[in-house]
Amino acid sequence: MRALLAASCAALAVAALAVAPNAFAADAITAQYRTSASGATTDQAEPWFKLVNSGTTSVPLSDVKIRYYFKSDTPDVGYRFACSWAVRGCGNVTGQFGTLTGGPADRYLQVGFTSGAGALNPGADSGDLQLRFYRTNWGPITQTDDYSFRGESTYSAWNRVTVHRGGTLLWGTPPGGSPPTTTTTTTTAPNPNGPKLFDDFAYNNSSDSRISQRGWTVRSGGGGPGVPGAEWDASRVTFPTVDGQKVMRLDSWNNGSAAKQTEMFHQRKFFEGTYASRVKFSDAPVFGPDGDHVVQTFFTITPLDAPMAPNYGEIDFEYLPNGGWGEPANVMYETTWETYQNEPWVADNIHNEQRQSYNGWHDLVFQVANGRVKYYIDGNLVADHGDKYYPETPMSINFNLWFISGGLQGSSAERAYQQEVDYVYFAKDQVLSPAQVKTAVQDYRTAGVTHTDNV
Repeated sequence: MRALLAASCAALAVAALAVAPNAFAADAITAQYRTSASGATTDQAEPWFKLVNSGTTSVPLSDVKIRYYFKSDTPDVGYRFACSWAVRGCGNVTGQFGTLTGGPADRYLQVGFTSGAGALNPGADSGDLQLRFYRTNWGPITQTDDYSFRGESTYSAWNRVTVHRGGTLLWGTPPGGSPPTTTTTTTTAPNPNGPKLFDDFAYNNSSDSRISQRGWTVRSGGGGPGVPGAEWDASRVTFPTVDGQKVMRLDSWNNGSAAKQTEMFHQRKFFEGTYASRVKFSDAPVFGPDGDHVVQTFFTITPLDAPMAPNYGEIDFEYLPNGGWGEPANVMYETTWETYQNEPWVADNIHNEQRQSYNGWHDLVFQVANGRVKYYIDGNLVADHGDKYYPETPMSINFNLWFISGGLQGSSAERAYQQEVDYVYFAKDQVLSPAQVKTAVQDYRTAGVTHTDNV
């Protein structure tokens, strides 16, 4: 078998063409391959492809599959696929994993396309497909024993990657062994009627029993972040009516030393999909002297199990009206976290910032899909993060208002800052535009729905 496989590979290397069955005799698609992760081991494999049509027919890319073959790493905890960038659009690229037995590879990544990717015309190529995959625990991947791996940084034809149209092999030499036995996808197809959370915050007070029944917690007690010794005061989370609409109000207080901070968060069950909230930020305190380094937020988070734990995740909108963290004035941060450790402080994240006032109401949206986290403010894209910073685990939804340690201005006079939240919305496994979110929220309100959650 090995002799036969070696002879087959050698023949293909010379001919640079796999023989296709008669059903697609006019189809000739070559897979070109390169990698941006050429090491013997890596935290994520990065097979990049370009398909070239040297035939005489136009081929819909939705009919085409690419397979990259590899050997699973021990323990086999599973893999996740992500598209970093594609000429045809990452939203039009899919990734699935399958299994094989009896040959030099026991797993494969199958790359496919939606109809939105268009067709591959004679003489044309698909453009870059910059793809990657990683173990769900972010453990190391050994590439030297992977059938399809080749540590080349420039594109060239590579017959250890196969191209299929329907059930027909158009290019390349599979690794042998048994045919595929199972195929499991790493993504969920969008479902317009899929699970959603919507909450209009129509509660009476922070002791309203419906809050906990619906998965929310109003935080109390101590702990970070914030001023050392600060108390998380549940009584300062209220639900007034503002401009005819119920809102959640966070009201945080300090006197230059002691502080009472506020937070409300949902349970950990949210992952890929679209998150949205309408938030009112404030540049000045409602009473007392101004100038404290205060943080007003909408974010998701997975708790840190241990310093630099790889399954930590955090996606932040953080507004600092008086600056802080080295900024002298108004700044909005969008930050996506890989992980961190507290002592000594090490942060592994990526962020964007806008140095301007966001006083007043603003529509905040972030999309978690296809290996990217995209942030929008008032309909405008302000940040696009991905790669290792993409979250790996379910997260909770959070709002809090807190004071940066060492950031209180010197006065001992009492002062308080407020942040208000009109609603929160989440659509699981859907990528919705800010305009679509607005429509969905308005539909709930028109129908008199103040809360729904089937996530």
